[in-house]
Amino acid sequence: MKNKLRHYDKIIALTFGILTLLFLILAFTNKDFFNWAYKRHQNQISWYLRPLFLIPFCYSAYKRSWAGILGTMFLLLTSMFWFPKPDIVSEQVKQFLEMEKEYLSGDWGMGKILMSSLVPISLTALALAFWKRSLWFGLSVVIFIAVAKMTWSIMFGGEAGKSIFAPAIIGLIICVLLIYLGFRKMEKR
Repeated sequence: MKNKLRHYDKIIALTFGILTLLFLILAFTNKDFFNWAYKRHQNQISWYLRPLFLIPFCYSAYKRSWAGILGTMFLLLTSMFWFPKPDIVSEQVKQFLEMEKEYLSGDWGMGKILMSSLVPISLTALALAFWKRSLWFGLSVVIFIAVAKMTWSIMFGGEAGKSIFAPAIIGLIICVLLIYLGFRKMEKR
């Protein structure tokens, strides 16, 4: 069974890559979908869940599974609207998400493109670290991702940017701990 899945790894990866691309096109070209998704993104359960996707992402990279990496990315992107719109949303969360929404839907100059390119670059570095079995490089990238997200949130969201600190820090602690333990266990095999 394992070999059969391995045989289809690149086909499954391509499928997830296409689904991710279609999702991004839909999100950035259809205002109704974009607004619908962002209403659900106010549910902070997804904020706590999303950092945890780094665990299967790292595992997939360690196992050298393109399907696992791209499948995890697809799930990560779509997880923002898995939960219903919350009944009560704090003012800080509303302000932060409004800033994020304006950031994503506003003009894309060279500065924004360069800054936003840190996301795929850091995820590529994370995948490469675990593909090459480098625990310390991988954990350094995980920490960089969390710190960069918190820094970006404050830079662009001001005081409202602090609303992501608890999910980011809790997610970081859980990810570092589980990735470390999982890596050590796999290396013993």
